[in-house]
Amino acid sequence: MTHAALIGPVAAPDLHVMTYNIRRQVARYRPGSPDRWASRRGLVERILATEQPTLLGVQEALAVQVDALSAALGSRYRCVGIGRDPSGRGERCPIFYDSERLELTGWRQLALSATPELHGSRTWGNVTRRVLVTADFTDAATGARLLAFNTHLDHLSWRSRLQSARMIVQLAGEAQANDADASLVVTGDFNADERSAVYRTLTGGGLLHDSWEVAGEQLTAQWGTFSNYRRRRVGGRRIDLILVGKGVQVTRTGINAARFEGRAASDHEPVQAVLRLAPRRAAASGPPSSTARS
Repeated sequence: MTHAALIGPVAAPDLHVMTYNIRRQVARYRPGSPDRWASRRGLVERILATEQPTLLGVQEALAVQVDALSAALGSRYRCVGIGRDPSGRGERCPIFYDSERLELTGWRQLALSATPELHGSRTWGNVTRRVLVTADFTDAATGARLLAFNTHLDHLSWRSRLQSARMIVQLAGEAQANDADASLVVTGDFNADERSAVYRTLTGGGLLHDSWEVAGEQLTAQWGTFSNYRRRRVGGRRIDLILVGKGVQVTRTGINAARFEGRAASDHEPVQAVLRLAPRRAAASGPPSSTARS
């Protein structure tokens, strides 16, 4: 099996960001199912080891899968995020990052519910618990500040998806107001495509932009990001997104629909983008201008 990098490692000031629903390990499989983690693990590891993203938002990862991803990425990488169940177990939405490039200055995990600080809570009609992981970074190479969000919206409840999108936009706006110098990136499986009310809520206010739409270059066809292990499909639904805040330049993006002897590594295709963050503003100095009005 061979796999050429879609983007691969990048040098400063570029940042390579990826979002990837790796599909959780399940207890039972149909005979011959392509879903078996033991068969897919090496393919997922191969993609990550080749691509080496600076920042990676993952969805549906169980603890044993987080360990596998950490090993594939290498010793430079760290991650934040715990299981979504009240016990801290269960599926995670971890944020992995290259610790030699990005310095973690803080992180938190919120429930996507009316009581976000109550871990494991759910209030919007979703049977499955959903979370948002946020992390604050300083770019060691450039000094730029980065606010990263990673999430996985509900697959059944449209109400939960819409309420979650509203919450994410509100939190993104608050974060941007509290740190105007910081750049914002949101990764996730939104279980809603670009024609949905969820997408319009996320991107319609001018705070967040779809990296696919604003990229200087699209490296691939517009593959659907949920293939369910089937053949790649041009023009399919893009439910996995990388969203960026104002001032973030997207130089390249692509949907990594790699196949290994016809096999897919997950039921979702990873989405990747190369970003350049907004530079930090210089602190004001000296006396006020004599032309300033009172």
